[in-house]
Amino acid sequence: MSILMILFTFLGGITLSAQSAINGTFSRKAGTIETTLLTFLSGTLFLAILVLFFGQGNVLAILEVPKWQLSAVFLGVLFLLFIIAAVPKIGVIATNITVIIGQLVIGIVIDHFGWFNSLVINLDMKRYFSLLFMMIALYFIYKGNKRSIEEISA
Repeated sequence: MSILMILFTFLGGITLSAQSAINGTFSRKAGTIETTLLTFLSGTLFLAILVLFFGQGNVLAILEVPKWQLSAVFLGVLFLLFIIAAVPKIGVIATNITVIIGQLVIGIVIDHFGWFNSLVINLDMKRYFSLLFMMIALYFIYKGNKRSIEEISA
């Protein structure tokens, strides 16, 4: 089952990059906020159909959860809005590596302090180095993107 979850996550990464590229291009004509709205409206319709035919949970449980947990909805909207704005400016790979760095940073903080009932995992040198290497990767990717854009413009 864990191999299947790794595969699903891998496919999720592929779809995220494809969606980022498509939405970034689409936003040049429709606008960043408008593209984000269309994405969420379409996603809502798609998910409503899935819930209708395959849902096994309790949608009304939304009314019972602590209100702070509903903040995840707004965080998802902000995430997509930032992605759609960034891709046309810095490219898909630079956007995605920056997202990964952001995920690592907040993941380390959440693990270190045990926020949201997560495991407490102390910050160690391996984690520092992983962030450092990701930032170095971002630097080289961003510089390569900039050089490519300059060559195309020349």
